[in-house]
Amino acid sequence: MRVRYFAWMKRTVGVPEEEVNPPANVRTVGELVEWLRSRSAGHAEALAAGAAFGAAVDQRTVTFDAPLADAREVAFFPPFTGG
Repeated sequence: MRVRYFAWMKRTVGVPEEEVNPPANVRTVGELVEWLRSRSAGHAEALAAGAAFGAAVDQRTVTFDAPLADAREVAFFPPFTGG
C-alpha cells in the first residue's frame, strides 16, 4: 500500500510517500500507525502517540479504528481548518 504524508509530517518523516507492506497482524489504521513508528525516528516523531493528526484511507477521512482491508492508499495529515 502507498502511505502519504502531508505538510510538516512529510518533512519529519523525510519522504512525501512510500510503499509499505505491513505484516498481516496490522489490520487497522491505528495498528498501521504503531507499525510505522518503528520504521525510523522521523516516523516515530511524526506519528507520536498524542500528536494531533488525521488519516484517510483511499481518500476518505477515517478514524484510527478503521479497517485497512484492501486499502490502496493511506494518508496522514495535520489538523486543518476551513471555512
